[in-house]
Amino acid sequence: MADNVVRVCAQADIAPDTVKAFEVGDLRLAVFNIGGKFYVTDDECTHASASLADGMLEGDVIECSLHFGAFHVPTGEVKAPPCSLALRTYKVVLQGGDIFADLDRNAAGELA
Repeated sequence: MADNVVRVCAQADIAPDTVKAFEVGDLRLAVFNIGGKFYVTDDECTHASASLADGMLEGDVIECSLHFGAFHVPTGEVKAPPCSLALRTYKVVLQGGDIFADLDRNAAGELA
């Protein structure tokens, strides 16, 4: 594995169609299970310091519980104001029942 790929949690820790936050080093990451596919993003809303894991997941969109801004989980794209900055996504690597995040690449696998 690449140098900056870190274990976040076990796949079994994330029930289908839910999100949960994890501390990984100095980062707080949100792990989503959307229809059996896993996604990892920063947990903090880009508009205000609120945990996205405390928000409402509807399909592949997470709505922040603080001001109701929303993001498209697979891409990090802003879906509703007051958010204006995209959400940071991470490439997910599944191995041995665990979820790893490549901290150097976005969900599309491109260098971040």
